[in-house]
Amino acid sequence: MLHLAPRITEAATYIRDLCPITPRAGIILGSGLGNFSSQLESTTTIPYADIPGFPAGSNVIGHKRELLCGTVEGVPVVTMAGRFHYYEGYPIDNVAFPVRVMKKLGIEVLVVSNASGGLNPKYKSADVVILDDHINLMFRNPLIGVNDENLGPRFPDMSSPYDPELIEQAKKIARENDFEAHTGVYGAMTGPTYETRAEYRMLRTLGADMVGMSTVPEVIVAVHEGLRVLALSAVTNLCRPDQLEETSGQEVVDAASIAEPKMTKIVRGVLAGL
Repeated sequence: MLHLAPRITEAATYIRDLCPITPRAGIILGSGLGNFSSQLESTTTIPYADIPGFPAGSNVIGHKRELLCGTVEGVPVVTMAGRFHYYEGYPIDNVAFPVRVMKKLGIEVLVVSNASGGLNPKYKSADVVILDDHINLMFRNPLIGVNDENLGPRFPDMSSPYDPELIEQAKKIARENDFEAHTGVYGAMTGPTYETRAEYRMLRTLGADMVGMSTVPEVIVAVHEGLRVLALSAVTNLCRPDQLEETSGQEVVDAASIAEPKMTKIVRGVLAGL
């Protein structure tokens, strides 16, 4: 981890030269918030390929490859239009590297979105779930290696990785806008395959309400960096082991687009409350 500091500084310096605002929040636009970049005002766009130390970008359907700086609800933000995934072949610390850069730029809050398969029988396609915990079944951790105490502690506490106050705020915004937002536990798998029937049963037995292939590496690094985290998931397919149907990437994108207006209202409302 000691090798990260010069890379973080180099990337942050490059971004700051092009976008001299000090962002209060960082936003990772996964499936479910893919079009949120249109909500930004006074936007500066920087391709990932131009940022020193950044991976080239995601090749996943629905994910762009650019960093945007601007304001939402009067709050300065830095936004990743497209994230990196472990299954794309990136080292796990590279997957979460942009979070460290956003922290260096000045963020205090990280908002993360994703698409997930719904394990909880109460969930329906296009439902929104606010993460209140996770299970890391990637069996990879971006903090492995010699710790840099300037970035965070050797053993960060993970008893409450998702900020309780932001969770309550998100639930309140959903109620005020007359839609339901569940809270649930996210099970993180490496992918890129969707899970088998037996894996869905295992995940439900372990206590997961939904399953996906992202988010946890970024959240671990955010906690290490001392950031407050809000994570939102769009349920894009139902994982019923005894009534399982095939899942496609396009199906995930289509369902996420239905959930997106609800997730957008939550994010805008949370930012307005900062």
